[in-house]
Amino acid sequence: MTSAKSESDDKNDLKEDDLDPRIKIELEKLNTATDEINTIEIEFDEAQKTFNILMNERKRRHQLWSKKLGSSMDRARPYFEALEIAKNARSECQRAAFEFQRAYEFHRAARETAALAETRYLSQQHVWQFDTAWQESLNQATKKVAEAEHNKAESGREHQRKATLFNAAEQKVQILEQRLKKHIIKSRPYFEEMVLCQSQLEAQSNRVKELQAAVLKAKSQYASSLRQLEAISEEIHLSRKNKSGSVSPSGPREPGVGAELALILPIEIPHSQDEGACGDSYNAGISKLNLTYDLEAYDSQSLGSMSRATSAAQSDAEELDEANEKDLEELRVWKEELSHSNFTPDPIWETELTATINRLDALHTSQSEEQVKSKDA
Repeated sequence: MTSAKSESDDKNDLKEDDLDPRIKIELEKLNTATDEINTIEIEFDEAQKTFNILMNERKRRHQLWSKKLGSSMDRARPYFEALEIAKNARSECQRAAFEFQRAYEFHRAARETAALAETRYLSQQHVWQFDTAWQESLNQATKKVAEAEHNKAESGREHQRKATLFNAAEQKVQILEQRLKKHIIKSRPYFEEMVLCQSQLEAQSNRVKELQAAVLKAKSQYASSLRQLEAISEEIHLSRKNKSGSVSPSGPREPGVGAELALILPIEIPHSQDEGACGDSYNAGISKLNLTYDLEAYDSQSLGSMSRATSAAQSDAEELDEANEKDLEELRVWKEELSHSNFTPDPIWETELTATINRLDALHTSQSEEQVKSKDA
């Protein structure tokens, strides 16, 4: 009965666990992350292969051009390197000019705002009262003007420095072009092709880095979902453990089977005045019957046989019934001997003995009937 109940509780717990929406959500996340990882890793491998192909092709083309151009390629290299530096210097100079233009516009707006605030106050000074708030506003406007002027000066100096570098790079390019004009014309196709190859390699390298970062992100999400599933599993395990654990029942504890026998105190048989006359028969009765322990032994046997009746084998039940019948017959014999003896026992003791024999006889009869019914069935 208890095992069936525990199995039903476990099934109910499993149903509750299956119905937990968090598990379904995390499993869906795991599946999504797994598919994403597989897809991105395939793309990453293809991108890596493409990068290696481009690199090998660049090396191959370089070797071909080296054989074709000879020393002209190496002689023209300083010019194209200077040309690349001048190109970068031009970009930096344009960026610095843009920053200076923005700082100039901000400085002009700040000055106009401060001048407008002062003009409005001067025009309304007979109406407005010069208080702390108005003074704070003017201070903020003046501070912004000072910051804008400082930024404009810094931007101007940076633009001047970038412009100087650009002019120097342009001059160097012009000098090298005049000196290496023949070699430059001959090797120009090679350097233009190498620039194109380099741009392709950089783009593919960026693609590989992006895919690598995407793989790491997907794996991080997968690991996070696994940790969430472990936390949910631990929570369910603890909940199931608390449900199946031993919980103290509320209220006083009821006595177990056979506990009522422990409440029966040993019966003291009072000594009569003619104890010497009937001492022999009295001692003979007492030696045959230790009322307290024999009743406890018989009741415990009968109650034990009742509790085990549903699970014991048929042969064990028959042997136990024979032993109970033998004990019951002995009790009857002892009662007859005591009833024909010379001493007069306590009426309460004799009444309890008779009631016990009757009760045991009734229990034995009911057990015999149940066994007959079970055999017929």
